[in-house]
Amino acid sequence: MNLKPIRTKKIYEQIVEQIGILVADGKLKPGDRLPSERELVERFQVSRASIREAISALELMGLIEVRAGEGTYIRQVNIDAVIAPLAWMLFIEKDTDLELYEVRKILEVEAAGMAAERGDEDEIRDLYEALEVMRMDLDIDRLGEEADHHFHFAIARATHNKILIRLMNTISDTMRKTLKSSRSKLYEDKSTPERLYQEHFSIYEAIKEHNMKKAEQLMLGHLVGVENQLAKYSLLNDK
Repeated sequence: MNLKPIRTKKIYEQIVEQIGILVADGKLKPGDRLPSERELVERFQVSRASIREAISALELMGLIEVRAGEGTYIRQVNIDAVIAPLAWMLFIEKDTDLELYEVRKILEVEAAGMAAERGDEDEIRDLYEALEVMRMDLDIDRLGEEADHHFHFAIARATHNKILIRLMNTISDTMRKTLKSSRSKLYEDKSTPERLYQEHFSIYEAIKEHNMKKAEQLMLGHLVGVENQLAKYSLLNDK
């Protein structure tokens, strides 16, 4: 292992970073045993306290497992262990609505393009079924947050990217809950429900046609439009 001496502040963080890079590069694999505490002290040229602090941080991150009497081992990373803290943060943090929309623009625009490229017939049919529910919700003046969530999550599934799917599930589920109360205000403009439906339908058609660029453009326009409308009604937190 190519471990470099630590000579700057926040020593334990740099130790964590170096080990993380080794894992990311595949030089340390699940099941591999880390050198002993004494060896790490010698290789990093730091104190035992710094090594112990780094080990504690790596264990908290779920990257390593400390086995009493056996040593310290690289764990098989479970993506749920990475996503769970994000879900908890979104649950307890306040004033994150605008930031969530910024993240959605980063993730969902690319997701729409990937869905257009990779989506199969079943996944495209799933999008259409979500649109049918949206249409029914419009006809009976229902807010339709469940159908909206279904549509956006179906796009994530059509990317075939497991990490993106779980990230999108966490974010979109939080948005569904936090913005449910906002929809009634938005829908005071009687043209909004139909306009939003048509935007979703256009995104669906672009994905069905496997037009990546168009799907991305339409998704960006949709999210920016909703964000601007929410800001107009002061329903997104000012930053």
